[in-house]
Amino acid sequence: MLKEELTRRNLPPLRTKEEMLETLLREEYGRMPPAPQYIIYDVQQNIVNRFCAGHASLHRVTPRCVVEGKPFSFPFTAAIPTEGEKHPFFIHINFRRDNPDRYMPTEELIDAGFAVLSFCYDDVSRDNDDFTDGLAGLLFPDGKRKGDDPGKIAMWAWGASRVLDWALTRPELDPARAIVCGHSRLGKTALLAHAVDERFAIGYSNDSGCSGAALARGTRGETVGDIVGRFHPWFCENYYKYAGRAEQLPFDQHWLIACAAPRPVLIGSASLDDWADPISEQLAALAAGEAFPVGLVCPDRPAQVGELLADGLVGYHLREGRHYFSRHDWKQLMAFARAKFGD
Repeated sequence: MLKEELTRRNLPPLRTKEEMLETLLREEYGRMPPAPQYIIYDVQQNIVNRFCAGHASLHRVTPRCVVEGKPFSFPFTAAIPTEGEKHPFFIHINFRRDNPDRYMPTEELIDAGFAVLSFCYDDVSRDNDDFTDGLAGLLFPDGKRKGDDPGKIAMWAWGASRVLDWALTRPELDPARAIVCGHSRLGKTALLAHAVDERFAIGYSNDSGCSGAALARGTRGETVGDIVGRFHPWFCENYYKYAGRAEQLPFDQHWLIACAAPRPVLIGSASLDDWADPISEQLAALAAGEAFPVGLVCPDRPAQVGELLADGLVGYHLREGRHYFSRHDWKQLMAFARAKFGD
């Protein structure tokens, strides 16, 4: 059933990771900002007394970077279990600075043995048309971009890698079990971060839809024309030419998922999130599975509500409800991570 639908959508075949990533950066997200020439960390330790009833410590960390000879910094929080060591950890690209947060059930994650590091995307570069703000202002002092210069999604993904830089210095955290995750536009960001930074062991996209986990060809939800018309700062300028011309894209979003191979990826959808088009998200996961040694073990049918398809390296789950990063989604993500890490 799903394979027949994939045939009808006439997707571009997968290529090498290098070819696919080069195309995605040139034509959709823009080139990644350069890695810092220098980075140090200001750490405020234990900013909340007996955080999570003493089961975790909460730190506020500010990476202070030098990028192309200019200073740049942004804050994030790190909630780390106080017992044990070498914890798996989430890097959550978040809409807010709160920890805990309504999109992030911190205490439940801590009780399950995971650390969670969270930063607000606006602290890297604000979600608007202003390219003189934050990291964008450092890269484009006059606020003007061209061609394949990075959009905001690429900048937010760059921020996730800077949080990972710090995490890899911490003895309490397991460098082999880093998970990057996000919801909606930040689910798109998490997929890009996972694709470009091979230090992430798992990537998770929640309800990321158009220009994230959902195929552009044949979508029943948001289109490329819709998204670049409303949210053009997220992407490079080269992407604008595909508005209303999805069939002419030299790629589709299964390439983004496939760029993570052989590292696992989980795609989450919500049954009533028509704008993100759950069927197109599952189809992208299915099409990307060919890039992975184990592939996607998935029935040739649409997932049922409540299912977690996690036997392969590309997983998919479909939750009842609307566009939201729910506790159910986090629980599915933890289950997927445990299965892939052999916990």
